[in-house]
Amino acid sequence: MTSANKGFTTTILHHDRQKSIEHGSVHKPVHTAVMYGYKDARELADVFQGKASGYRYGRQGNPTVSALEEKLTSMEGGKGSICFSTGMAAIGAVFQALLRQGDHIVSSSFLFGNTNSVWQTVATQGVQVSMVDATDVEHVRAALKPETRMVFVETIANPRTQIADLKRIGALCAERGILFVVDNTMTSPYLFRPVAVGAGLVVNSLTKSIAGHGNVLGGAITDTGLFDWSAYPNIADNFRKQPAAMQGLSQIRAKALRDFGASLSPDAAHQIAIGAETLALRMERACHNAKTIAEALAADERVAVVHYPGLASHPQHALATELFRHYGGLFSFELKPEIDCFDYLNRMQLAINATHLGDTRTLVIPVAHTIFFEMGAARRAEMGIADSLIRVSVGIEDTADIVHDFTQALQA
Repeated sequence: MTSANKGFTTTILHHDRQKSIEHGSVHKPVHTAVMYGYKDARELADVFQGKASGYRYGRQGNPTVSALEEKLTSMEGGKGSICFSTGMAAIGAVFQALLRQGDHIVSSSFLFGNTNSVWQTVATQGVQVSMVDATDVEHVRAALKPETRMVFVETIANPRTQIADLKRIGALCAERGILFVVDNTMTSPYLFRPVAVGAGLVVNSLTKSIAGHGNVLGGAITDTGLFDWSAYPNIADNFRKQPAAMQGLSQIRAKALRDFGASLSPDAAHQIAIGAETLALRMERACHNAKTIAEALAADERVAVVHYPGLASHPQHALATELFRHYGGLFSFELKPEIDCFDYLNRMQLAINATHLGDTRTLVIPVAHTIFFEMGAARRAEMGIADSLIRVSVGIEDTADIVHDFTQALQA
């Protein structure tokens, strides 16, 4: 059996069976072992030295986690993946393993709050950080320096849904030999594959749409195989002994996963792998629901503005149409001043007041007062986050029911 030319869901469903599985199991079993014994001590030494394949210690690898990593690599069209305990651990691993004092990075200024916080930390450790409006490649170009090592963007910004100029930024990075890192969490590999725009590394928070049920944490980095690691100055000598294509992931696995220990548990890996099987089905419904709700709110005179790439009024609507299979399951909106956003949210009957994304249930949150409160009013103003902004992560409820919930809450 081969997965060549098979569809997205078919490939995920049958991916584990491409290799022999213990006892004919359909899913890769959960391996809970922390240590791995070898009858031949020389074989153990060869595994540690990278001369033979095998497992050393649970913090660095696990058969259940490896099966998920292979599945994610297939989903992203990459060459290899590494899983972590959370999405933020995966983002942190990129910088911990690949940046050095004196390096420079260019990042989109429209970022998830915790990623923004990571940049603040990185900036105190001797790495220069330039935050730019990445919806235009010229802003990225103007920020580049001789010591620029990477450009980091999200596909769709959370919560205002700005879309990075992905194709042109990818071309610019290829031209300059700069590592292009794309966080694909907001789109997922079903809606978009960053390899198509020249990304060298792809980050996914597995907690979100890929797992999809709000019951497990996880993150991943995928190497697309497009970046030339032999030209990257921060690869340590011991990793230079490996083929160039493996140097980046090998250093990340050793210097971030092994040394800092943010390992994905086998139980979590199993849950994520099961959740991933229905990713396409869930995304189809969530995207349909999101577009329907966004259109209904945009047409209501009590709503000031709706930020959703699927609306023709969105500044990057044409770009989103060009790049993505659908427009995503997240949008945000602002109510007219006379409507209190807290009162509105408290009138919701189905949507849940919670901070999370990509769940089967619709989730709502007042952004300025919660997940972006810590960054302060000035930074929120720079990002266009109004005090009345409500972020919506749309679930898979029956469309009529969830649309009614948003409109009925406006009645009072």
